Formats: sequence, structure tokens, C-alpha cells
Amino acid sequence: MADRAGASAAAAAPVEPPEPEPPAPAPAAPAPTAPAAPAALDRAANLLGALSLVIADRMADAMAAEGGRPESGAAALCALLHFLERPSVDLLRQVLGLTSSGTVRLVDRLEESGYAGRGPGADGRSVSIFLTEQGRKAAQRVADSRAGVLEGALAVLSPDERQAFDRVAGKVLVGLIRGPGATRWMCRLCDTGVCRGAAAGCPVGNAARERYLTSRGGAAASPPR
Repeated sequence: MADRAGASAAAAAPVEPPEPEPPAPAPAAPAPTAPAAPAALDRAANLLGALSLVIADRMADAMAAEGGRPESGAAALCALLHFLERPSVDLLRQVLGLTSSGTVRLVDRLEESGYAGRGPGADGRSVSIFLTEQGRKAAQRVADSRAGVLEGALAVLSPDERQAFDRVAGKVLVGLIRGPGATRWMCRLCDTGVCRGAAAGCPVGNAARERYLTSRGGAAASPPR
């Protein structure tokens, strides 16, 4: 009986819960990654920056003096003169890199100045933009002022140096091509007929056709700029 009572008492005694295991240590936070060091700027890159800036400033001043103010207005006149044939407002927007409303306001100003007009678009719903005769004369003055700045800048080069510059500049431009659908085209101020008439053609146009034309004669996507 004593054994049974002891067993019953032992069975009724509360059982102590096991000691909880200590929590696992939190994983160590990864060491912060040091920011990538900026690319070293060499003399050639620094000179390119200075050259780009002084050419852009002088072109802007020269074109503004001929009525191409602001820069988007000069670009619109040049693009309509050289390579945009009655574009839609949306295509002009892409070329200039403006918003839709900004492009409409620019066209309004060109129209008020007597430089541009609006007509029916290709699909009957859109609107196309064209230069008036007065606008063509203004666009030619703007384009000529740009050409004067660029020819003046290259006047210090010998013919051989100029040919070397042509090759290097073309290579750099090809490296800066963006994909189809890009806005603010690099050629928006270009006299595109000059490159088309050259033996080697336009380096950007050549590279764009090679990259984006389909291999079996299909249509190209919108030109990369």
C-alpha cells in the first residue's frame, strides 16, 4: 500500500517544463557595400566635356540671334526643314523631347510667328505640322548660323586631322545611340542631307539600320536617337 501511495503521489506531482532553448543568434547583417568608385576622368574626357559645352553655348547664341529661341524652337525649325515631312504633333514631341502640352504650345508660338501651320494628319484624326515659306527662310537662317559655328570650330584642323575627327566623332556618336522610342533625338539640329550625301553616309543611321532593321527586309522600328 505504501508503494502504491508513493506511486500515486509521484504521478500527481506537477511535471516541471523543460528549460527553453536559448534563441538562435540572429544572422549577422551583411557588411555595407562600399559605393563603386567613380570612373577616373582622364584628359580626353575632360576636353570632350569642355568642347561640348562651348559648342552648345555658341550654337545656342548664334541660333537665338536668328530667331531660334528657345533651343526647342530652333530644333523644331531645323527638323521641319531637314527631315520631318509634315509630322504629327506626337512625332515632333518625340524629336524635341518635350511634353505633349509643351509641344502644342511651341507649335502655337511658331504659328503665331508665321513660321508654321497646321493641317490634316495622315489618319484623318491627327494634326500635321508644316513650315510656311516664312518659316522655311527662318529655319534656313537658324541652320546656317549653326553651320557657321561648327565650321569655325573645325577651322583649326588640317584636312587629315579633320578626317580623323570625322571617324572618331562618328564612333562616339554610335556608342551613344539609344533604342527605339527614345526622345530628344541627337540629330534634331542636323542637316541630315549632308551625311546622306557623304560617301560613308550617316554613322548613326548606318548603325541603327544594322541593329534594328529585321534581317529579311522587314520594317524598322522607330529610329533610335
